[in-house]
Amino acid sequence: MTEKQVVSKQRVEDHGEVLTSSREVSAMLDLVKQETERIESRFLEPACGTGNFLAEILERKLRVVESRYAKAQIEYERNAVLAVSSIYGIDILQDNAEKCRRRLFDVFNSRYSDLFKEKAQDKCREAVRYILSLNIIWGDALTLKTVGENPRLIVFAEWSPINGSWMKRRDFTFHELLGHAEIKALPLFSDLGDDVFIPTPEKEYPPTHFLEVSSADQRKL
Repeated sequence: MTEKQVVSKQRVEDHGEVLTSSREVSAMLDLVKQETERIESRFLEPACGTGNFLAEILERKLRVVESRYAKAQIEYERNAVLAVSSIYGIDILQDNAEKCRRRLFDVFNSRYSDLFKEKAQDKCREAVRYILSLNIIWGDALTLKTVGENPRLIVFAEWSPINGSWMKRRDFTFHELLGHAEIKALPLFSDLGDDVFIPTPEKEYPPTHFLEVSSADQRKL
């Protein structure tokens, strides 16, 4: 039986909130172990809580980054930022979303600071904070909208590495992506010549150096 932890009776009644134990998280992620250890492989947890699954995924990705790039700081930073950018979460409770962001940042920062000590750069830390502020969303995965004042469609930022140290950001609504979930993973051209869905971004941004992604409101194209 899967071990769970109950936060509070009221939260269970209102939101069905339970926390999966680390042992069960690890066992479940081992079912897709190869993907959890691929730096750029994207994961979305639609009820992420405080990040039990996402934190473990990030730990696994960062272990791979460290094993490959520990001796080259700029390469470690670039790939660690890429690993963070591949992780997405939604939670209906504001405190959970905030705790999840902090937890994922701490996972990154602990490894980064231990590895590079005084050479660790605040610009890299700020890039990670900024990405997490966009990737972990206070929202409702059932309504596909944010929670709080003035709910709006959930928007996810896609981060794609280009030209070495540069990243390309494109924003997509969760509504559009989920509406085509059954076909969005297909290649651009199917073997049978059928039409293939290619999502249209809501916004598109110019390429930016990965250490500069936290710059205020990038100019959209």
